[in-house]
Amino acid sequence: MSTFDMATLFLCAVSLGAWLNARTARLPHGVAMLFVGLAGALVILALKALRPDLASGVIATIGRIDFAQTVLGYMLAFLLFAGAMQVDLAELRRRRFSVWTLATVGVVASTVIVGVGLWLAARGLGFDLPLPWALVFGALVSPTDPIAVIATVRRGHLSKRLQVILQGEALFNDGVGIVVFTALVAFASGVAPSPSEALWQVFVQAAGGLALGTAGGFIVLRAMRGVDEFVAEVSLTLVLAMAVYAGAQALHLSGPIAAVGAGLMIGDRHTKRVTSEATEAYLRSFWTLVDEILNALLFVMLGLQLVVVPVAIREAGLCAIAVLLVLVARFLVVLPWGGFLRLRHQEKGASLILAWGGLHGALCLALALSVPPGPHRPLILAAAYFVAIFSVAVQGLTFGPLTKILHRRNP
Repeated sequence: MSTFDMATLFLCAVSLGAWLNARTARLPHGVAMLFVGLAGALVILALKALRPDLASGVIATIGRIDFAQTVLGYMLAFLLFAGAMQVDLAELRRRRFSVWTLATVGVVASTVIVGVGLWLAARGLGFDLPLPWALVFGALVSPTDPIAVIATVRRGHLSKRLQVILQGEALFNDGVGIVVFTALVAFASGVAPSPSEALWQVFVQAAGGLALGTAGGFIVLRAMRGVDEFVAEVSLTLVLAMAVYAGAQALHLSGPIAAVGAGLMIGDRHTKRVTSEATEAYLRSFWTLVDEILNALLFVMLGLQLVVVPVAIREAGLCAIAVLLVLVARFLVVLPWGGFLRLRHQEKGASLILAWGGLHGALCLALALSVPPGPHRPLILAAAYFVAIFSVAVQGLTFGPLTKILHRRNP
């Protein structure tokens, strides 16, 4: 099966699933697409039991999809750029201390809590999972997934401050998380940099990526000022998203944060001053469409990974503990900030909203799939998949109703 054939099948699944969801259940779009992927995976597994000869070709085709490269190498730049365009930059500046603290200190604290907790749980259940590799798992599940978070937050009844904190944290902490994850993989593999060097790398890659993305966005805004042609201006933003992401990676900076910085610049009110209303409408419509289609494809692929991710029955207990640890770590990390917001703004349920809204999805699975081959990789991969599926299916499905209930209680 060619790449074009696979893309056609995926788009057919997305279109049919979206149509059925709109006509019947009306679930959050990402959750519905995940269920489409899971349903397809279950059908394939059932076919494997009945007709192994037919199922083997389908499973091999899905297995040939490099999910990690698809997410980290192709889709992430566009999804982060589109997501950043939706954030209120002025409000983000006002909440920058909360956002940056959660995106840096929060990621590190969660990595330690989840990593040490999983290591102790693995020892208690008789699994051979060294502490360094348990910390690798903590690093890959600690950043909240901007793709899942932004798709879910849009359906919630949130104040602007909580919406910006959740969106901003998710957009920035994945860049920090990827650097921490890379350093811990090197440490677990025996080629680790010193702690001071690792900290310096986090700072340089994050700050450098943000500077590159912001500078690229400024240049494109200046270029857009001289024309009023929506095709040219939309093309400029498309090139911008790709160029800053690729350029940052070439310079060993954070590509995700570079894409976020560029998207914030284009999405800010500065765009209104350099384009006509019609061009701005085309621009936002284009990126909304890109965001929705890529999100849908990604969640379908996430569900389909069930047929290739090795999940043994004896690992189910440890995977369930991993899900619980991720939730506990999230509450411990955001509790001080929820309390701060509640005291200052009299906003009830801030802690619960910040904790339950910190979703994990395709990004954590993509990072898990990039773990080097070894005896501990299958366990890390299975636990990451459990976390991603629980987060999108359970947290994503209940976040909207939860925020609606809390919204009614707030004055």
